[in-house]
Amino acid sequence: MILSVSRRTDIPNYYAEWFYNRMKEGFVLVRNPMNSHQVSKIGISPEVVDCIVFWTKNPSPMLVRLDELKAYPYYFQFTLNSYGKDVEEYVPAKGNRLIETFQQLSDRIGRQRVIWRYDPILLNEKYTIEYHLHYFDKLAEKLHDYTEKCTISFIDFYRNINANVRNLNIHVIGAEEKRALAANLVEIANFYHLKIDTCAEDLELRDLGIDHARCIDAQLIEKMLGCKMKVEKDRNQRLACGCVESIDIGMYNTCVNGCKYCYANHSRKIVEKNFKQHDKQAPLLCGIVTESDIVKVRAMKSLREKQADLF
Repeated sequence: MILSVSRRTDIPNYYAEWFYNRMKEGFVLVRNPMNSHQVSKIGISPEVVDCIVFWTKNPSPMLVRLDELKAYPYYFQFTLNSYGKDVEEYVPAKGNRLIETFQQLSDRIGRQRVIWRYDPILLNEKYTIEYHLHYFDKLAEKLHDYTEKCTISFIDFYRNINANVRNLNIHVIGAEEKRALAANLVEIANFYHLKIDTCAEDLELRDLGIDHARCIDAQLIEKMLGCKMKVEKDRNQRLACGCVESIDIGMYNTCVNGCKYCYANHSRKIVEKNFKQHDKQAPLLCGIVTESDIVKVRAMKSLREKQADLF
């Protein structure tokens, strides 16, 4: 099993202690986002977890306890953008904190296990193409020794973000404009010996040297494990997504970063309510199991092939 921590919220930033407690207990409860009264009990011992994929904008709360994960292969998807508080309201300052955190994490676990994400890209009067190229270059200069690649994407206008982005006056980026921007980004990346790929984008950019990303990446995980895995493409993700199957232990409407483009939050009031219900000792990320809930144990197993691939 591959554990996703998490597409739905920033667990490393806001719920790190809860996560470490769950690893000690060896299981976690996850409420079904499509059926709130259905709860899964998921075993997360090293015998069944083949890899953990962390998604975060600030993993600093996890760094002092990374040794507790020595029994688990893992890597980080670390989003580091160039937006201000008008777009990423509660994300710490990049220059003062996050660049250094990125570098420290890479020094601890290796540059191949820290994926830089510059996404989603949005354009308006402030965040122009020139703005993105300028700050992408500045970030690449600081990060290129600490990662091997950068994953980009362009903003998707999910229905639940419309109210949040209304005052940003974002304009829709056409295919040719995306291609022109991507060509300039890859030129900068090449200068710093970084690869670029795209996350869940239909646009074909291989002629620019830009591949489609697999953020939960079977090839990377197999390299880390030293063996093959029996794993399929994740059919619950968008068609353009290249990720393989994983189990996500997060919960929607719990991320406090306040990013205006985020699909995982529907309401700031709901986020604040859920955050207040968080108990770092509880098996659920937020809230408690009630009498109306049905808890089912999900049978988890390792996806590793028996025979190691020595070649």
